[in-house]
Amino acid sequence: MTKRIPVVEGLFAETPEGPRLLGSRCRTCGTPSFPRASVCRNPGCREGAVEDAKFGPAGTLWSYAIQHYPPPAPAKYDQPYVPYVLGLVDMRDGIRILGRMSDVEGTVGLRIGMPVELVVEKLYTDPDGNEVLTWKFRPGRAA
Repeated sequence: MTKRIPVVEGLFAETPEGPRLLGSRCRTCGTPSFPRASVCRNPGCREGAVEDAKFGPAGTLWSYAIQHYPPPAPAKYDQPYVPYVLGLVDMRDGIRILGRMSDVEGTVGLRIGMPVELVVEKLYTDPDGNEVLTWKFRPGRAA
């Protein structure tokens, strides 16, 4: 039986409100981190205590590029390798996240500043036939 499994446990969750990235936020300065951090990553913060935070689903496309060549190990992908679009997204929650773009043909229709939304979709199929899931962004509602 095919299963849907995350590429790495604890990076994202599918919630009743939609998908969310799981990170942290400094209790003192508010600096967000993804993935979760055990201390604040802001070098100017003197306190460092963090709490769990969820990011998503709305964001704005800040930049994008096409990944034309296969990434090195340990990255995995279905064969044959198919180039994909990477988007750099400013999340409404104050953090900038890199992720694959979904529901796009190359860069057709993409534009800097467009609204995007977080989705959880298949990254590749593992040797047991399971769908390995990751976060992606697709053109979406206004951020």
